[in-house]
Amino acid sequence: MNIIRAAIADLEHAQSLLYEYFDAIGVVVRDNPEDIAAFLSEPSSALWIAYSDGAPAGCVALRALPLADTPAATECKRLYVQPAFRGRGIAEALLDAMEEHAGAGGAAWIYLDTKDDLAPALRVYERRGYLRCARYNDNPQATIFMRKALQAVPRS
Repeated sequence: MNIIRAAIADLEHAQSLLYEYFDAIGVVVRDNPEDIAAFLSEPSSALWIAYSDGAPAGCVALRALPLADTPAATECKRLYVQPAFRGRGIAEALLDAMEEHAGAGGAAWIYLDTKDDLAPALRVYERRGYLRCARYNDNPQATIFMRKALQAVPRS
């Protein structure tokens, strides 16, 4: 398995994984190609792709989260591993890369929203120390809101 921080050159793989993710969980409001390109190119966001034997197997995105009462907040978005690659530690490896990047960038918190029917994802988040919190956004599709405190790592 290989985890890379995706760039514009990886747009096709990122878009393919994200659209599969949207279909798999029944997301109605979807990122358009410009939104996906922004995850790949804007300094306040990032996207990682996991490859297994050269094939894209999963992804996760991170973006800055402007919360007035919580400085240095970020948001985990679009964690997805294709069914054929599940059970191999890919979700954990993607989250490791995302959390390390967030901490190195000075983030104090990572937030996420999810749906209560995604029990396997909830188990992963809970194992990793994400705790339920109050609603922090207006996503009408989300039913569960979580956050995790990070030990910020200074930039080198």
